[in-house]
Amino acid sequence: MIPMMTLNDGNTIPQLGFGVFRVETVEAERVVADAIAVGYRHIDTAAIYDNEEGVGRGLRASGVPREELFITTKLWNTDHGDTRPFSAIDASLERLGLDYVDLYLVHWPAPPQGLYLHTWQAMEHIRESGKAISIGVSNFVEPYLQEIVDLGGLFPAVNQIEVHPSFRQEELQSLSRSLGIAVEAWSPLAGGAIEADEGDMGSLIERTGKSWAQLVLRWHLDAGRIVIPKSTHRERMIANLDVFDFELDDDAVATIEKIEHPGRRGGDPHTFIARRN
Repeated sequence: MIPMMTLNDGNTIPQLGFGVFRVETVEAERVVADAIAVGYRHIDTAAIYDNEEGVGRGLRASGVPREELFITTKLWNTDHGDTRPFSAIDASLERLGLDYVDLYLVHWPAPPQGLYLHTWQAMEHIRESGKAISIGVSNFVEPYLQEIVDLGGLFPAVNQIEVHPSFRQEELQSLSRSLGIAVEAWSPLAGGAIEADEGDMGSLIERTGKSWAQLVLRWHLDAGRIVIPKSTHRERMIANLDVFDFELDDDAVATIEKIEHPGRRGGDPHTFIARRN
């Protein structure tokens, strides 16, 4: 049911996945097992989420063969450099209980450190080793993304960035796509901060019989973005999958794109450098 997208390295990724940001590791096993049980096959975590062990337990508890799953994790800022990414991926794989991940991302460029180009070259070697099938970046805005491309090596397969109706980063999306880099949206529902039942959006919900979350997820999918909503509630996991039986007309798209609040919710990629590990 979930569409597959082909990345620039020839590998495929489920377009609708499941994120586990801010899911405690003690809860992650149940949450991931539930997500897989209701139909998700793409699970997105990160070293900094401190839940890779719980995610790994959930993967095993699901009973679904490894080859049917798509697992993403991310390299944290404290592991940038020429050599640290190699021990970082090994640590993530050990916590996950996996031999490889399907996608490994540089979580932030952390430009004040000045190491993201060295880090990317290490990522290329990680891909060659087979410990990551595809590699990409997260939160890389235009200048940092262009510098990676200018290295002349592998292009990132994915750029995972904050995208939701009130913060669309259209120029960055356009650049990524022009380079053949898939755009993946984190915080696709603005963390629930949108007042969805008011004004035109409320009228759209009433007209379509769909929730605001379903409407916004469909908006992402129709735009060709990979999208990773998150919920700890099984019924909402199911609802977030129920987005393939309707279409958005031009009026619906215009209504969704009129949402202005809350704007950017995450850190600024030019300055964000949190070192906690």
